[in-house]
Amino acid sequence: MVFLDLSENRLTGPIPDEIGNCTALQMLNLSNNTLGGTLPNSLSSLSRLQVLDVSSNQITGQIPEGLGNLHMVNRLDLSKNLLTGPIPSTLGTCSALELIDLSNNKLSGSIPVELYRLQALDIALNLSCNELAGTISSLVVHLSKLSVLDISHNHFGGDLLVFSQLSNLVSLNVSYNNFTGYLPDTKLFRQLSPEDLEGNEGLCSSTHGACFMSKSSVLAVEYHRWSKKFEVAVTLLVTLTAVMAIMGVFVLLRTRKVEGKDGDSEAGGGGSFPWQLTPFQKISFSVDHVLKCLTESNVIGKGCSGVVYRADLGNGEVIAVKKLWSTTMTAGYRYQDRHTTVRDSFSAELKTLGSIRHKNIVKFLGCCWNQNTRLLMYEYMPNGSLGRILHERDNSNGCLEWELRYQIILGAAQGLAYLHHDCVPPIVHRDIKANNILIGLQFEPYIADFGLAKMVEDGDFAKSSNTVAGSYGYIAPEYGYSMKITEKSDVYSYGVVLLEVLTGKQPIDPTIPEGLHIVDWVRQRQWRGNVEVLERILRGRPESEIDEMMQTLGVAILCVNPSPDDRPTMKDVAAMLTEIREDKAEDQCGKGDGLLKGSSEAHNRSSSSGGGGSSSMTQEQLQQLCAGEQ
Repeated sequence: MVFLDLSENRLTGPIPDEIGNCTALQMLNLSNNTLGGTLPNSLSSLSRLQVLDVSSNQITGQIPEGLGNLHMVNRLDLSKNLLTGPIPSTLGTCSALELIDLSNNKLSGSIPVELYRLQALDIALNLSCNELAGTISSLVVHLSKLSVLDISHNHFGGDLLVFSQLSNLVSLNVSYNNFTGYLPDTKLFRQLSPEDLEGNEGLCSSTHGACFMSKSSVLAVEYHRWSKKFEVAVTLLVTLTAVMAIMGVFVLLRTRKVEGKDGDSEAGGGGSFPWQLTPFQKISFSVDHVLKCLTESNVIGKGCSGVVYRADLGNGEVIAVKKLWSTTMTAGYRYQDRHTTVRDSFSAELKTLGSIRHKNIVKFLGCCWNQNTRLLMYEYMPNGSLGRILHERDNSNGCLEWELRYQIILGAAQGLAYLHHDCVPPIVHRDIKANNILIGLQFEPYIADFGLAKMVEDGDFAKSSNTVAGSYGYIAPEYGYSMKITEKSDVYSYGVVLLEVLTGKQPIDPTIPEGLHIVDWVRQRQWRGNVEVLERILRGRPESEIDEMMQTLGVAILCVNPSPDDRPTMKDVAAMLTEIREDKAEDQCGKGDGLLKGSSEAHNRSSSSGGGGSSSMTQEQLQQLCAGEQ
């Protein structure tokens, strides 16, 4: 059992300890019941858990320290319970956390400094309506990706200057605490409503300019603080000098010993595990050039399969290098050819990327590995990912105009259509999301990260997978109950990306009320003809472009149909998107037959070349798009 959703029932009593026996669980949702008792320690056994939601119950006691063992969890919601005691510092080891909601409990103490080191925390941190106290550590600046921070209705004190460098915040609520002093003179604080600041008696919270402290003043205050800390540090340093001198000798000997071991396993310099290199393109660099770039300062991203580095090779060439997490590679494993059995992310990406060529799929340069380390080398994309451009406030590209968005979604659709219809056997990506669509120098899209891809042999196209592939928010609903792998799962994920591009919102977005998924939110807002679902910056575009966007929205709704059989193929999707631009001057309803014709012709060409799949676009669907639901 991978998904367990018992939310919004009338369940009572404690959560049974036996829940820890369901070690394959990836999503556990017990929210909106009347469960009581304490959180069982056995939850720490659910090492594969990605979503834990027990909000809106009557759970008492403290948050178990063992939750720190959930290293894969990305969403933790314990809100609206009766939890007491401190926030466990062990939560800081859950490095994949993107959202934490502990609001509306009776938690006490301060915020553990370990929480400030959760660099993946980019959606929300909600600690409101508790009994927390203390000051906010200057380490909060490490939460540079955080979008929403709510610490209202607590007993926090000190000033708010520590928040001045959180440039990615879109929402901040510090009301009803004990904060004092002035406000940082930043765009965020200038836009805060009085309700977000009220209830702090010593805080200058007027919207007039007198309450804002300039950046230079903030730096002066920080300098004064750090100068005092520096004096203390110098005193301690002098005291410890003698001890450090003695320990230095020991550390030096220890380091040399470790470096000798690393030289054998990593660099292969005369050791028993030398590096092997397999190029898939013409390259002008060696393994040594690549290894020198694998430093913390060159990290540009981390994911479920590994960490990605920007490698400047010194000859004017820059590449991206993915270092995969250690998994199941054995001592006897060696890459032989492209038909090697798919055993882990390394072999999956080798087999997939080594056999495909398309203008909208990231160029795979080669791979190198030894006993302990596996590296994949790609063409470097200077503009990062589509997700970064859409959602990070500090990106250098600003907001994408519709023309660029259209070219990106069309190119991504063509790349996916190639994988589904032109590769033999077909390839299902299984992790399509905005962060896996990379953007080139001219804003051309490239599908990346094939660590979960599956090459589906004939007669095995709907075989169940032993794990749920994909990312939270993009996973097709059929995964939860059937574990079936088909190309229609990619179509659903692509539809979510389309909605993301059109609305500017993430699949699970803090600005969407009631925690709705983006698909449900768009449907509730009666998307047909309602331009309010479009991102604000897009609504002022010319009428012809608005028409294109609304037609694209119609394609997205088809892609996210709950029934896999009723979703179009990616060949259909690419044809429909192309037709939108070609017939942009025509009215949407008047060109329904043209869309169907273009879709059918694309399908027929695919079928005649042996790469087809049945088209699911029907005249009835197109009529529904034009007429709207009654």
